[in-house]
Amino acid sequence: KLCGYLNKLGIKGPIKTWKSRWFFYDENKCHLLYYRTAQDINPLGSVDLSNASFDCKVENGEGVFEIRTPSRVFTLKAISKQAMMYWLQQLQVRRWEFCNAQSRFPLHEGAKVQWNSVLLTCFCVLVCFYIDVVDNEDFLPPVKTPTEAVGLKAASLPAPQTPTALQNISLKHPWTEIQNTVYNICGSKQLWGKNGNVFSFSEFQEHPENPDEEQEAEEGTPEDGRMEPRLNWVRKARWMNSGFPGLPEELSRERNPMDKVSVLQQQILTLAEEVKSQKELVKLLHKALEAAQQEKRVSSMYITAAEDKDRLELVRHKVRQIADLTGRLEALEQEKKELEQILTLRDSHIQELKEHVQLLMEKNHAKQEVIMALTEQMARELSDPLQEANTITAETLYKQQEEIEHLKDDIDAYKTQNQFLNSEIHQVTRLWTSVAENEKALLMKCACLQARNCQMESKYLTVLRKLQEAVPGLPSSHAELVRNLIQEALQWEVKEEAEEGFNLNTVSEYDEYGFMTVPDYEVEDWKLLAKIQALEIKSNNLRSQEVVEKPLRDRWNSVGELSPSAELKSLIRSGIPVEHRQRVWRWIVSRHCSHLPDHYQRLLRQSQSTEHPACRQIELDLPRTLTNNKHFSSPTSQLVPKLRRVLLAFSWHNPAIGYCQGLNRLAAVALLVLEDEESAFWCLVHIVENLMPADYYSDTLITSQVDQRVFKDFLSEKLPRLMAHFEQYRIDVSLITFNWFLVAFVDSLVSDILLRVWDAFLYEGTKVIFRYALAIFKYNEEEILRIHDSVEIYQYLRFFTRMITDGRKLMNIAFNDLNPFPMKLLRNRRSMHREELEAELCELEQIKAAYVKEKAEQGP
Repeated sequence: KLCGYLNKLGIKGPIKTWKSRWFFYDENKCHLLYYRTAQDINPLGSVDLSNASFDCKVENGEGVFEIRTPSRVFTLKAISKQAMMYWLQQLQVRRWEFCNAQSRFPLHEGAKVQWNSVLLTCFCVLVCFYIDVVDNEDFLPPVKTPTEAVGLKAASLPAPQTPTALQNISLKHPWTEIQNTVYNICGSKQLWGKNGNVFSFSEFQEHPENPDEEQEAEEGTPEDGRMEPRLNWVRKARWMNSGFPGLPEELSRERNPMDKVSVLQQQILTLAEEVKSQKELVKLLHKALEAAQQEKRVSSMYITAAEDKDRLELVRHKVRQIADLTGRLEALEQEKKELEQILTLRDSHIQELKEHVQLLMEKNHAKQEVIMALTEQMARELSDPLQEANTITAETLYKQQEEIEHLKDDIDAYKTQNQFLNSEIHQVTRLWTSVAENEKALLMKCACLQARNCQMESKYLTVLRKLQEAVPGLPSSHAELVRNLIQEALQWEVKEEAEEGFNLNTVSEYDEYGFMTVPDYEVEDWKLLAKIQALEIKSNNLRSQEVVEKPLRDRWNSVGELSPSAELKSLIRSGIPVEHRQRVWRWIVSRHCSHLPDHYQRLLRQSQSTEHPACRQIELDLPRTLTNNKHFSSPTSQLVPKLRRVLLAFSWHNPAIGYCQGLNRLAAVALLVLEDEESAFWCLVHIVENLMPADYYSDTLITSQVDQRVFKDFLSEKLPRLMAHFEQYRIDVSLITFNWFLVAFVDSLVSDILLRVWDAFLYEGTKVIFRYALAIFKYNEEEILRIHDSVEIYQYLRFFTRMITDGRKLMNIAFNDLNPFPMKLLRNRRSMHREELEAELCELEQIKAAYVKEKAEQGP
């Protein structure tokens, strides 16, 4: 049993008094109960140790320590320093055992804890900086049990006496005092007879609900001013009896008293500096301990929260704190730069002062030589007063030696305090880490539940779609029920689920770039398919968040200055995170396009002064651009005027092309990501003039037709079964794929996959479009092969790109399964098919000319 007598500091108004209390540790609740005497049955109060921290301050006096809880601070005093250290060590052990015995949340299999805490780093730096040798938790050697002050044997000893009997009585708990007094008078014999031990607490009443009725002082002097004189007296006695034990050996060898004085003065300066550094260390450790306690309380609130909504609010609060700390860090960085500039100026000033000091020192040296000569002359003339000077020096030595002893005592006390605080920080850090692991497990579990919920909802909608197809064969009542269920599923809104307190289905209406996650199709069947697809994409994203997306984001965060490399190519193929995409796209465009100063502004002024022939066609195409994006969905949308200016500027920049249908979609995607008009303009220039072959957007679209023939060749080589299936049912895939190549899959793929395709397309060129076009057919190959009707195949090909939900799988097919894919082969195929196509066009022109000539000869 951990029990014993301690003095407890109480405050009543301006009066501070020490009261003797019997303390007993309750293992079941991790509470430290306190009574007036060991024979009392009802406690006067209790201290909750599960969320408490411990501290001992040298300035409070010998044996004084503190127990800090979230609500108050208890100041206690043991009879000796050994008893104080025993209590502190035992309380640490009891707190660790209780917290370790609490239930833990099981970690998700395969989950890796990657919790980068600023507080934990701070602790580690402090401990590693100020402790030279730390072996596990052996910060302090185990303290032997002081049996005369702690344990069951101490209960048989008389309670410590106070100056007055009434001083030890708790006036805040009169009823408890009366009960304990009556019990001690009338019932003590019965208790000893039944239990045989006064420490059988099974029959004790519960301690009061408000245990802090007895007011405590958070800080203050442990006693009145009598303690300091007593300590001074003890030190003086130690000095008188020690025979100058602290004098270094060199003092005994020195004959000149002035040398002894200089040595002692040097020791005083050294010890004073050490005391100063120890005090600074104590302050730092106190701050770190308070921060750790605050973090532990917040984590405990998170674990003990009754509802998930409360936990979510705590997490959001932590996110806001992190954002605030980031802002402070940036301000400190700015301040650091300013201080460095000031420091440079001061260094130059110091250098000038050093040169000036050097001159003064030379002058001073010359003066000192003169003074020394005069001093020696005076010493010879005044040899008699030397004895008096020696007497004064002896008194000075005595005072300095006494001060040295005091400083050494203070150093020992601060070292003990530092060792204990290091032990306390280490244990609190371990407790906090355990809580952080539990929080990580809860977040992983929440993500898994979200993914599972999305999958279940997707399966439910798929079943409804199958039932919808079978509606003609169902009874009227069942058909009506199916239609109602489908209508209800299509009208699900995120706001309805948010009212439940925690939203598992987080499918929002728009994504980061304003694309609708569930497009508003006119056909109800297509609406249902779009809803299923959105849920599947969300489920895949949640499942890959920790395994794929987070490591990928960490790799991107570590990328500094961008430069072409195989590693960067691999990262771009994997997809650029939203927060880095704008920066990388700007870098890619700037590498291939030299931004002429004011070139874009000159083009805008030209378009305002002179109307371009393509202006009318541009105005017709603006309302048809990215209708599923909120930034272009209406004529009043904010990006529509910017898109108009970009297209007009390009039509004047490249008169050979002017404007071609499809450029509006390319420029719109560039605007969504880059946001700036001029950057979007140069991105469009890079795509048309650098990435795409010549004549890709000309009037004849001859290069676009060539690419369709090249793609059919690759499709026959990479997917022969699928190509044979198309030939069997006379399917011309160019009717579907022509638009893919012309606008780089815009309006064909969902926004998340589309932007990943564009990441690689801007960096590598048109070869990426061939890779992804083949990957799309490979992704859906089995589904297409199961369709044996040409009309159904065409219907399926109209929307099958919208049903691709796993972007990672599509990327692996494009860049791994379809290898090798050499660029040289692509160029050769283009050259060959271009010659064939030009020959065919020439032949058609000849046939057309012959036909026109024949008609002209025949006459009307």
